[in-house]
Amino acid sequence: MKHLFIYTLVLVSFSGFAQMTGFTPTNQAKQEKLEAAFKTQQSSERFKKHLTTMCSVPHTAGTPENEKVRDYIAETMRKAGLQVEVFPHDIYMPKGPGEISVELVQPIRQPLNNREYILQEDKYSGHPLITPGWNAYSGSGDVTAEVVYANYGRKEDFEQLKAMGVSVQGKIVLARYGGNFRGYKAKHAQAAGAAGVIIYTDPADNGYTKGITFPEGSQSSDFTIQRGSLLTVDFTGDPLTPFEPALPLDGPKKVKRSDVKDVDLHKIPVTPLPWGSAVEILKRMTGKGVPAGWQGGLPLAYRLEGGSELKVRLNVKQEKGFVRTYQIVGTLTGSEFPDEWVISGCHYDAWSFGATDPNSGTAMLLTLSESLGEMAKQGQRPKRTLKICHWDVEEYGVIGSTEWAEQLRDELSTKAVAYMNYDAAVSGKIFGASSSPSLKKLLIEATKTVQYPDSNNSTVYQHWIGQKGPRNGSTANIGGSAPVAVADEPTIGNLGGGSDHIAFYMHLGIPSLGGGTGGPTLYHSQYDDLFFYEKFVDPTYKMGPMVEQVVGTLSLRLANADVLPFDVVRYATDLNTHLQTVEKAIKAYKPDFTVNNLLASVADLKKNAEAYEATIKTQLATDKLDKTKAAALNKELRNLEKSFLDPKGMAYGAWYRSLYASSDPYSGYASWMLPAYMYEASLKSSANLPDLEARHQKAIKTLNDKILAMSQQLVPANGTGSLGGGKN
Repeated sequence: MKHLFIYTLVLVSFSGFAQMTGFTPTNQAKQEKLEAAFKTQQSSERFKKHLTTMCSVPHTAGTPENEKVRDYIAETMRKAGLQVEVFPHDIYMPKGPGEISVELVQPIRQPLNNREYILQEDKYSGHPLITPGWNAYSGSGDVTAEVVYANYGRKEDFEQLKAMGVSVQGKIVLARYGGNFRGYKAKHAQAAGAAGVIIYTDPADNGYTKGITFPEGSQSSDFTIQRGSLLTVDFTGDPLTPFEPALPLDGPKKVKRSDVKDVDLHKIPVTPLPWGSAVEILKRMTGKGVPAGWQGGLPLAYRLEGGSELKVRLNVKQEKGFVRTYQIVGTLTGSEFPDEWVISGCHYDAWSFGATDPNSGTAMLLTLSESLGEMAKQGQRPKRTLKICHWDVEEYGVIGSTEWAEQLRDELSTKAVAYMNYDAAVSGKIFGASSSPSLKKLLIEATKTVQYPDSNNSTVYQHWIGQKGPRNGSTANIGGSAPVAVADEPTIGNLGGGSDHIAFYMHLGIPSLGGGTGGPTLYHSQYDDLFFYEKFVDPTYKMGPMVEQVVGTLSLRLANADVLPFDVVRYATDLNTHLQTVEKAIKAYKPDFTVNNLLASVADLKKNAEAYEATIKTQLATDKLDKTKAAALNKELRNLEKSFLDPKGMAYGAWYRSLYASSDPYSGYASWMLPAYMYEASLKSSANLPDLEARHQKAIKTLNDKILAMSQQLVPANGTGSLGGGKN
């Protein structure tokens, strides 16, 4: 196949001078040669072919069209030489949008549009399989009621409405997208007594206040609709099978499923609208003006209540039941360590065409499969096993990947090296990433070896360090723990909610990262299609090969390193910052609170981690580390992240077991670092602080003991040259 766009590795800049983390000099030379060969494999033509094939038809989860995408993915990986397995799961989920309508009833009768427009310049916009805008896991109901505007529909917004004497009891809440996960808008509204919820994209957040609107520009127009799930159970995955995989109902192994009536699914009807429809409600509202910060971008004065003369009818009938879904896993078995798994993944189901979200990441992983498969055919097989995974039904609540992780929990707990998530990974030109501490150094080193397209030989790293702001705009206004700032280093975010790393990182304690390129997006709308991609995202299709090079470098270094290239010191560095953040949050209501004891333990941890890293670097540099010791070290390294797993789990959901990181229970997107403390702070509670300190001390001690054990394995047989400082 002709390669329209090929990258080359600039060896002069990157090779032969710096020691590659985790490699002996001999194996570093082999790895550099391997990476140079890998970086001749990429093709923008292949990336474009895969993206075009998958995204020419809408393919939501559970549809025949999505099954065709499944088959294409499986066949592409088989042709590449990977062993392909398909894992079926039966999920309790909506069987489609069902019946949806919104209309003004008083003072006039007027149906409100809930479909995007067909555009002459966008040939995909008239596809007959495009659905109206809808929200999965909405309740069903037909209600006619007055209206209350609730800003973003956050917990604090409903609290402020109550403080102002505005009741939502029996009324329809109108809330704008942003500020939290849409499911929490419905959850908070229902808890406050609302009869229904309408969610719309306000131009203050994404629209003409930000730039030219679609189709001329990349901003949301008055007829753009954000679809999305509302699922907000206190765990991630299929709502009927917490902690257990949703295995097929007709399979040999039976799984106990919860009774639907016992699951906290939304009862009230919820639907999204474009602002061109929402404005018909907003302009007729007659109540008091909104408080500071609640005014949106439409050219009218926003008001809290519509008054008794304004009535809206909201009708949603959404059937739910069991739907067969499929996880596709391609495996390239390692030549030396087949039971050590380096896992990459992206989902393939979309709300419509999914050109950026998710299938730019899907297409990139398919080209990666082909590149790695071709190298394996030439005898260049990775030492550790590489698994490339394509998840179903992510858009309904990060479900497919969670069910697979629960199904393979025992194997993953012993074999997984890392999980790397590439959802929408090629959706613009701005590189960014979020990561657990141990993978940050590897991420930085990998981006230093890849050229950024059309940039006079600058690297992805140089591009990245010059960027400001989030990789994409979908969750830009969601709060959370701030990234740890390090001088002369690009901003590496914390992993929050919203994608397929959750089960691996927050439930199983597997080091994880997510990354890629982002830019403008018409998030979850029907216009996330190939017309939008070619006009606003990447007309040249050069970014796909670039991201593949970064992803491939990460995968190959994890697969081939003599000692897993984890940054052990970074645990202590980041913990120190996160503990200080916790202390500040709790001191705001409990002035005598300190984390001094935990900081002292982290200081000890840092000393021992630095001693280990200095010694392993020296031994690798002199080729003195034998394979037996390396195997023992790698086993310990695979278990480091599990030091934070806590049997109690979080107070807001025991499924979330990591004391280090979690998505938050209020927005659903934000990253909470040291989440048990963050939850206590959110409640302004101090009752559990002694218990939390003890649990965190235990986790830090467990991590420290593992690092000391690794150091002890590096001590020569004669017992000389002991390492590190004291123990907790």
